[in-house]
Amino acid sequence: MIRVVLADDQALIRAGFRVLVDTAEDLHVVGEAADGQQAVDLARRERADVVLMDIRMPGVDGLEATRRISADEDLAGVKVIILTTFESDEYVYQALRAGASGFLVKDTEPNDLIQGIRVVARGDALLSPSVTRRLITDIASRPGRPPASDRVLSGLTDREREVMTLVAEGLSNDEIAGRLFLSPLTAKTHVSRTMTKLNARDRAQLVVMAYETGLVTPGGREAR
Repeated sequence: MIRVVLADDQALIRAGFRVLVDTAEDLHVVGEAADGQQAVDLARRERADVVLMDIRMPGVDGLEATRRISADEDLAGVKVIILTTFESDEYVYQALRAGASGFLVKDTEPNDLIQGIRVVARGDALLSPSVTRRLITDIASRPGRPPASDRVLSGLTDREREVMTLVAEGLSNDEIAGRLFLSPLTAKTHVSRTMTKLNARDRAQLVVMAYETGLVTPGGREAR
């Protein structure tokens, strides 16, 4: 059973998500939070697997709450999905940097919400090429982006760098396997080793690191 915490300062929105989540036999809402600190406390007390986290909340907002969950060793198994309006939300990229595993728009289809929770709970990132890569590319290309750095990636093999580039494009393990003519298991192993070497929580963090280190540049091509 996947244990879910809902964090949003609007009770009506929480109620709607609770109804949707609890319709799935393998999901169960174990708590509701009206602010970020409550979300962190509930995640710890209820041993949550996934937190659906709104960003704009009073007191401790969703961004800071995500950062606290990510930094807490006792909450290492907790995954955060950011709930966003996408078009107006400037904090999604920061939330991914803080440790979120992806995001969903609040008007997402019910089946997509359920599947998204399952995807994140099993350790994958909720990063679709059509939405997330566009968002990260946009923000990564803004002034003030840090210069490329090879030091962070120095421990990776050429193959692992190649795999990381494809992860940043939003490809699944099966798609990476097809692109590189590998077995799905081998592709998964490369992804896992890359995350371990870079101390990344999940694929979302690999995407962020690919852009921040300059491995992938805005436009989607690997930097040479």
